[in-house]
Amino acid sequence: MQHTRRSVAVAVLAGLLATGGCADPGPDAPRLRVEVVGTRPHDPRAFTQGLEVHGDVLYEGTGLAGRSTVRATDLRTGAELARVEVPAPYFGEGITRAGDTLWQLTWREGTAFARDPVTLAVRAEHSYDGEGWGLCARDGGLVMSDGSNTLTFRDPVTFAITGTTDVDFAGARLNELECAADGSVYANDYPTDRILRIDPESGALLGVADASGLLPRDQRAGADVLNGIAQLPGTDRFLVTGKYWPTMFEVRFVPE
Repeated sequence: MQHTRRSVAVAVLAGLLATGGCADPGPDAPRLRVEVVGTRPHDPRAFTQGLEVHGDVLYEGTGLAGRSTVRATDLRTGAELARVEVPAPYFGEGITRAGDTLWQLTWREGTAFARDPVTLAVRAEHSYDGEGWGLCARDGGLVMSDGSNTLTFRDPVTFAITGTTDVDFAGARLNELECAADGSVYANDYPTDRILRIDPESGALLGVADASGLLPRDQRAGADVLNGIAQLPGTDRFLVTGKYWPTMFEVRFVPE
């Protein structure tokens, strides 16, 4: 049987329920309020795995074997600039742009694609061990997640590992990542509606945002988990969406 992230989410949730509920970061973790400042349409057929804004271009990577894509759209107008299909058996995962390369992970295939950021064509492939989930770029390097509470740092050219950090929340399952302008990393905590703000150097948990109220109940039919965070350059605002969500939200994360 072909497994998807939806089936994995069901299994994870079943396990959490069996042990008394979702892992919690604890009462001492700083809380963040999600303030919605705008919305825009989002393709409800997109199984969103990665979101990235570079200049006036919004990049989105989607998943599922045989249905994965990478897309580039005009951030202002929503017009599609480029799109490529990712061939089976690859299951597309997180994306990020580092310099003149758009990187894309794959879930269990152990392959990272280095793409042209304009045409989205593959220029090189790099192998890695384990699963690929989220990816972002900071300080001339890459930060990667694999579904655990560990962040892995990689070289932006060779994709070689340069270090790791364990986040101070053992129950976290770090998914889509966004390297923010202030040096912190925002991460979806799969399969919850939490977004974590992390110090990637120390692993300290800097904030926890509950985004469960973002998508209205009447739009939840057919939607999957929250996944996708991208900071709007030069602002304190972020774009946030999810798999099969019909809406993308422009938000601020405000201390409670």
